Amino acid sequence: MNEHKLKVVLMLLVGVIFSFIFIILAFVLPTKTNEITIIKKPSNLLEEVSKAIRD
Repeated sequence: MNEHKLKVVLMLLVGVIFSFIFIILAFVLPTKTNEITIIKKPSNLLEEVSKAIRD
């Protein structure tokens, strides 16, 4: 019975530690990436038609 209580206590401690680690990671890691979007002007008729259809 004593070993069972020890296992339960260890399981709870490990669960709390993992939860704490994931909560800290959620605050530390960035959620948005700063990506630069390059907008290219169409150079021929086909690209102009494609751009007009997308818009």
